[in-house]
Amino acid sequence: MDEYSYTYTARDGACKYNPNATTGIVSYGYVNVASQDVNQMKAALAIKPLSVSIEADQPSFQSYRGGIFNGACGTSLDHATNVVGWGAENGVEYWIMRNSWGTSWGEQGYMRLQIVNGAGVCGIQLAALYPNTN
Repeated sequence: MDEYSYTYTARDGACKYNPNATTGIVSYGYVNVASQDVNQMKAALAIKPLSVSIEADQPSFQSYRGGIFNGACGTSLDHATNVVGWGAENGVEYWIMRNSWGTSWGEQGYMRLQIVNGAGVCGIQLAALYPNTN
């Protein structure tokens, strides 16, 4: 189902999956992106958005309101999000991450995380993947 048909509510509840409202897209597994490799993440993003794991339990992350984030938030992965692209501002590259916490968080529900080598800010470059689909 697409997000319009099955909106995120941020509450526990019963599954409301409706097999008559599916998109027709079928997943046949996933492709792991090389860990800690900025260039491989960029190449994978040329194919489709990425599922990533990050550490999101730190106050600096949770209170993000805007700008290119490069705060200390660790690499103990505890939250799944999507990276939907990347960009640059004043010579600083960043990932464009879509979070599931609603449009009141961050930049209308998105966050720009500075691209750095290694694990990345909040561990964003440790466990990226994308689905194989029809």
